[in-house]
Amino acid sequence: MRAPQRFTKEMVQIESIAPLFEGFFRMEEIRFRHPLFAGGETELISREVFERGDAVVVLAYDPQRDLVVLTEQFRVPAMRTSDNPWLLELVAGIIELGEEPEQVARRELMEEAGLVAHSLTPIYSYLSSPGGSTERLYLFLAEVEAKAGEALFGLAHEQEDIRRHLVPREQALAWIEQGVIDNASTMLGLQWLALNHARRWGAEAGS
Repeated sequence: MRAPQRFTKEMVQIESIAPLFEGFFRMEEIRFRHPLFAGGETELISREVFERGDAVVVLAYDPQRDLVVLTEQFRVPAMRTSDNPWLLELVAGIIELGEEPEQVARRELMEEAGLVAHSLTPIYSYLSSPGGSTERLYLFLAEVEAKAGEALFGLAHEQEDIRRHLVPREQALAWIEQGVIDNASTMLGLQWLALNHARRWGAEAGS
């Protein structure tokens, strides 16, 4: 099946971009027109866009021990809908100006979990919430040696308070089914692992 024919961003007419807020993140108002599927174009549209930058997500996995590395930290936006706003997540971090995603992935793996990647493989990138945010996430697989040890990590000057967990792969996948893990980037990473584990590692993992 061929992919649907797509418009291109060159067909979008940007009338104006106005800053609305600038703090840790940024909000802009964008006024634009775009072509319609039925022909012609829209009237002038105004949308507020959350400019939060791009980020990496690191699926850290030890194939010898069959363990997934998860972090636990407080997320204030989760308070609105979650009983417990201390979320179990994959290692992640914001890409700063001038940085490459792989560089950030290696740095965040050390800062948030105290681990070094033996190998780092790009999986895919995706838009986290394209209806309102420009953020693109870059997902990496990091093969690590996940031995027990110090469990608390994070940078004090960034007010990070992170607990590392070494979790059996099947347990981590069960936590998705049980609703214990309910954030999108972690679910996507673990579901990739579920779909690709046998093909990539076969009977090696956990041996």
